[in-house]
Amino acid sequence: MRVPLLLAASLASCLATLAQAAALKATLITPQDDARLERSRLERAYLGHPGGPPADGLQVALEEGRFELDAAGGSVTLATADAGTLEAARAAALSAEKAGAALLLTDLPADWTLAVADAVKLPVLNIGAAADSLRQQDCRPRLFHLLPSERMRADALAQTLVSRKWSKLLLLTGPSAADQLRAATAQASIKRYGLQVVASRPFKLSADPRERELANPLLLTAGVQYDAIWVVDSDGEFARSLPYRTVLPRPVVGDAGLVAVAWHAQFERFGAPQVSRRFAKAAKRPMTAHDWAAWVGGKLLVALATALPKGPNTAWAQALPKTTVDGSKGTTLSLRSWDGQLRQPLLLTDGQGVISQAPVDGILHPSNALDTLGADAPEKLCKTAR
Repeated sequence: MRVPLLLAASLASCLATLAQAAALKATLITPQDDARLERSRLERAYLGHPGGPPADGLQVALEEGRFELDAAGGSVTLATADAGTLEAARAAALSAEKAGAALLLTDLPADWTLAVADAVKLPVLNIGAAADSLRQQDCRPRLFHLLPSERMRADALAQTLVSRKWSKLLLLTGPSAADQLRAATAQASIKRYGLQVVASRPFKLSADPRERELANPLLLTAGVQYDAIWVVDSDGEFARSLPYRTVLPRPVVGDAGLVAVAWHAQFERFGAPQVSRRFAKAAKRPMTAHDWAAWVGGKLLVALATALPKGPNTAWAQALPKTTVDGSKGTTLSLRSWDGQLRQPLLLTDGQGVISQAPVDGILHPSNALDTLGADAPEKLCKTAR
């Protein structure tokens, strides 16, 4: 009787070894001492900003997919690395590739993300950088984006303004380089949907009495007629104080008031409450848009490891561009072939709940209404093939 038992034990050991060898290995690279996660910023909970580490969303997705993975005989292992500089991020990516990673996930600034994508031959899932340059002139064939781009968010707002017939806009723009880029993106969306900027004014948070006109909402919003105020504030501190402090009783959109995001914890359709509750139970905080992007990244890892439990890495890389995922937004989500961006509906929120969704009903597209958000195929600047 010992021989069959020994054979069974040997077979079990071999199967365990094979399963371990076939595990889909992924590495998440994040910034060291991330300024976005500084305590006072998290307490303010700026709309559209991270609410905590992205690993929380990934872990929730992997836990949700455990039964599916077990049934298919697949597995996913997740490693994490942090980097204090662009060079350190590149080194972490190379180290992960050398250790056998099949995919990388990054929650990094745009230039760091690009450096990582250029350093390795692995697919890179961007879950933290919304810069349109990564989807356009700086695109890469193995770089994919789960967080919506700035253009997608701006298009969602512009569609909403058109649907409300709020066509005349006062544009307020902050002083940072990021604000200038995002203001240009907002103006492109405004032009795309036939809206009108009746005045454009800079703002600046300052205690200097000589700059009071740049910091005072009443002075900034006086002397012009408008239907809504679009505020571009990448930092978030000025924008959060703007609603209800304007000269005219008008809505505020952009980075305060009504904000376009990938996710909000109060979304109440398509199984979203269950997702948000599972996340809140695990992470002890509300789920944000950045958490949702990380969660979708985990869902993609599970989908790949379930469909191709034995891999190898090259098979997972080839399957990724055609893999779809359920993001609890009411439709199957897929990756665009021309820029690697995940198609997705966006949510319009005032911070208390979800007011509406985009694409807005009545906005038409020849093939997929989701492609009305962000750069469509005819507009693409990305020259790489996927």
